[in-house]
Amino acid sequence: MSKSIKLRGVLVLGCILVSLVSLGPTLFKGGLPEFWRNAFDPIHLGLDLQGGMHLVLGVDVDKAVESRIDTVVDQGETLLNDKDIIFKRIERQPGERLAITVYDQAAGAEVDALMEENFPSLEALTLTDEGGYIQKNYRLSDREVTNIKDYAVRQALETLRNRVDQFGVSEPTLQRQSGNRILIQLPGVKDPDRAIALLGKTARLEFKMVAEDANPQDALKGVFAPGTQLLYERKVDSTTDAVTETPIVVYDKTALTGDLLADAQVRIDTRFNEPYVAIDFNSVGAKRFDQITAANVGKRMAIVLDDSVYSAPVIRERISGGSAQISGSFTEQEATDLAIVLRAGSLPAPVNILENRTVGPSLGVDSINKGILSVVVGGVLVILAMFAYYNLSGLVANIALALNLIFIMAMLSLFKATLTLPGIAGIVLTVGMAVDANVLIFERIREELRLGKTPKIALDAGYSKALLTIVDANVTTLIAALVLFQFGTGPVKGFAVTLSIGILASLFTAIFVSRVIFDFFLERRQVKRLSI
Repeated sequence: MSKSIKLRGVLVLGCILVSLVSLGPTLFKGGLPEFWRNAFDPIHLGLDLQGGMHLVLGVDVDKAVESRIDTVVDQGETLLNDKDIIFKRIERQPGERLAITVYDQAAGAEVDALMEENFPSLEALTLTDEGGYIQKNYRLSDREVTNIKDYAVRQALETLRNRVDQFGVSEPTLQRQSGNRILIQLPGVKDPDRAIALLGKTARLEFKMVAEDANPQDALKGVFAPGTQLLYERKVDSTTDAVTETPIVVYDKTALTGDLLADAQVRIDTRFNEPYVAIDFNSVGAKRFDQITAANVGKRMAIVLDDSVYSAPVIRERISGGSAQISGSFTEQEATDLAIVLRAGSLPAPVNILENRTVGPSLGVDSINKGILSVVVGGVLVILAMFAYYNLSGLVANIALALNLIFIMAMLSLFKATLTLPGIAGIVLTVGMAVDANVLIFERIREELRLGKTPKIALDAGYSKALLTIVDANVTTLIAALVLFQFGTGPVKGFAVTLSIGILASLFTAIFVSRVIFDFFLERRQVKRLSI
């Protein structure tokens, strides 16, 4: 046996061995050594095969712009007070604007200088006269608004990814789509409602001082002092599950936000045997919390999450440790989910569910069974046709076809690609395309044999003359598959993945593997006639 055949044979056997080893975790889910399971992953199944959730979320980027304006208003008010500039009020206006009302032109000039120095992204607008006062109007520049909206989507994507990771979903998909949309796919999720609640919660944590002198009953009638707002403290009776909402008036100004959190963990209150969320601030937050509690001993501080008051305890003493707790008659799962969203961070803007599709696991199993049946039926028909038409040469093509399927599944596992229902359709298509190359080769060999050439020479001529045609046909199809993969989404991309891998595998098996088998038998035996 020649050295060339030996080397090619070793290469083919090596590919078969690597393929079977990589498919071990897929074929044998249990009983494999731990190092084997750690080295190779089983083939990942898409949502349509194993079940799960398909969500498209829209980020409300206009709210992110409003939040930025609110931040500028809060910081501007602090700067105006620090510089002893006399002003009547500073407030957010509709759109991307804010207004500062002053008493005279001199104060207006000071305001302009201050805002230009500290907020270069603001553009000054025309003055307006408001009952003898001067109103200075500012707006965010178009470039700044665009940056805020883009950053809001990117930050939302990262925050959602952190939440999904802590939720414990294996192989999730999170992608930014056109506009302000985010695609989320969660395979194998068994509690869709919990997942939606976890992903959709803004989780804006704020600490606000309670307006002790305000009457909640007056606030319910729409009468409350400027700079305050009406919120509700929600309590759940652990015995009857009855929900009560108590009105509470708090100051608009946020004393502290959840952006300064370092950690959030679930703890159990040993007195009442109820879970609560223990939070720890970072160094900046701990210092700020220390200052707030020291200045407000004896007053109530409301812990507000997404405009809902979870608790409003009285500050008994100065708290210097940078720790606090959120209690509110939680179940253990509610406390766990709250800790997850607090650790992952708040969303920069609310998100809305634009599309929600859930695939049950039973439907996925049925799809897998039908997909396998289609591959088996297609494969058996092709094998019978090849064997009947090309005799023993057809058997060589069938061996190459079987190896082609093994290589496809192995590459899906090695490249950590996801197998979807359209992907199975791509495999079925590949089964037909795989033998197409062998048909071209075999017909060329037949033509050479009719001219009276020996089997060895006819074989060489058949492969060499059909090579360019096979490569040209497969490369053009591969280019089309790559375009589908690049610009397609969802089912189209799944089809493109298996089609691309199948084309590469069929080229290898049809041109290389089948030729090795022919050369092996022709060299070992004196073949006078090819069974073709």
